Amino acid sequence: MNKFMEMLENVLLPIADKLNNNRYLTALRNGFMVALPLIIFGSIFVVIANLPFLDKLIGEDAYATYQSTLGPASAATLSIMGLFVIIGIGYKLVEYYKGESIYGGVVAIASFLILTPQTIDYVTSGGATEAVGGVIPTSVLGAQGMFLGIFTAFISAELYRYFTEKNLTIKMPAGVPDAVARSFSALIPITLTLSIFLVVRILFSYTSFETVQNFIYTLIQAPLTELGSGLPATIIAVLLIQLFWFFGLHGQIIVNSVFDPIWYALNDENLAAFQAGTELPNVVTKQFIDTFIVGIGGSGMTLAVIIGIFLIGKSRQLKELGKLGAPAGIFNVNEPIIFGLPIIMNPLVLIPWLVAPVVVAIVTYFAMSTGMVPRPAGVIVPWTTPALLSGFIATGGKIAGAVMQLVNIGIVFLIWWPFLKIMDKQYYENENRDSESKAS
Repeated sequence: MNKFMEMLENVLLPIADKLNNNRYLTALRNGFMVALPLIIFGSIFVVIANLPFLDKLIGEDAYATYQSTLGPASAATLSIMGLFVIIGIGYKLVEYYKGESIYGGVVAIASFLILTPQTIDYVTSGGATEAVGGVIPTSVLGAQGMFLGIFTAFISAELYRYFTEKNLTIKMPAGVPDAVARSFSALIPITLTLSIFLVVRILFSYTSFETVQNFIYTLIQAPLTELGSGLPATIIAVLLIQLFWFFGLHGQIIVNSVFDPIWYALNDENLAAFQAGTELPNVVTKQFIDTFIVGIGGSGMTLAVIIGIFLIGKSRQLKELGKLGAPAGIFNVNEPIIFGLPIIMNPLVLIPWLVAPVVVAIVTYFAMSTGMVPRPAGVIVPWTTPALLSGFIATGGKIAGAVMQLVNIGIVFLIWWPFLKIMDKQYYENENRDSESKAS
């Protein structure tokens, strides 16, 4: 065991450390954090607008009016979340370089819009298809355009920084208001950056792909999304999250930085199907991970561990840990358990820590793929939402979602049970030994 632990530490720690400190992954993660409040707002109103059985209570016409009235809440946030993520990435990356971060966000979104085709195909009443100009399809502003948006934000922010560091700026004389001086200072770097993206758009118009969006989706996004939607890739992601946490690194942040664009794109497909009332295409989505694995007490699904502590704990250490960890664990904050049990670098918990989330991922995947449990509806559930309630919301208001979470808690509890017993016995004997030595 010691040799195995040492091997894992020597191999994984350097990799995880580099990923955790990578400026692009950090900007990507923080970009999503900028968009998160807006995404959650939109998701809440998607659920409210699609309450089950409401159409039977108020009638079809009233229900359609009700949905139309609430529709702008999600249309202006969730449906175009790519815009907010792009702004956040550009802002945070330029901020990392100690530059004028607001211009990083501005140049990122402008670059993306330059690459975005501003036409849609409109079907007339006669059935003919006409191209309408001056319109940006919202589909490319959401998860579908996320990959291009991410790459565009990275490249545009780097170009802006490069031109700024080369002093290709306009220096205003003393006495000019600071806001005006900063605006003129950013003029040339932004102009050069946007010109490059305009040239890229023109060049792609002469290819068979016609647009950069088509190129990205055909060669990169579609294959990666197909890979990320499968069970094998999901198991690998879950295992990596657990391993990184075991070595004291925030596994969720590291792994989500890579997988979030894929999971959000899958989420968006389910949301569109849910709103249209058609079959949901994907099992694995952002909410599959966040609600049915992480959302049951935090990484490692430690809510079940807390329940186990209350049921079998005899040692004072575990009992006190359970009291400290329970209130936070209900809202999926599990640092008290991770650092108090402890889980980090503790070989006693390595097996259940790695195995339990993987087993839950497999069971949940097959339950949803066979139709026993509804698939995630695409709504973004706030990560602090307690288990059972989050499962109900994530599946579009279906009780089966909460039942699935309850089954998952039971699975984790059973896997952890023997290891908790061993740990509790060890702590209990040590406490008794310490008490006896003090008494003598």
